[in-house]
Amino acid sequence: MRRFGLPEQFKRFVDEWETSWLRTEQYRDADSLVVRVELPGIDPERDVEVTVHDGVLSIKAERREDVEKKSKNGYRSEFKYGSFARAVDLPRGARGEDVSASYHDGVLEVRVPVAPESGPGPTKVNVSRD
Repeated sequence: MRRFGLPEQFKRFVDEWETSWLRTEQYRDADSLVVRVELPGIDPERDVEVTVHDGVLSIKAERREDVEKKSKNGYRSEFKYGSFARAVDLPRGARGEDVSASYHDGVLEVRVPVAPESGPGPTKVNVSRD
């Protein structure tokens, strides 16, 4: 992303803002909403929390920094460490009690079953002339 004419401090702020939250992709797969999140370099059992409350799927993760790699000769890292969170509004009919999550090759995949829309479809109303 090019940011012409912006002060360096603002550019760094925008860069941090853009990368401090979890990047996701969402799509429907038959009767489920699938949310995939990039989470490379974490331990999903220790560093990830997935919850559903009041129609919102919340994903929290933490990437921990290995301090043993730092040395007297210097250390430079552009990796992002710290806590990250993302909230996704669930569609009507989502069944939070049946949510499942799996982690493979640095990607967390959360599947939320969604009940089909219930009730009758639209009803056509005929208009009569007086």
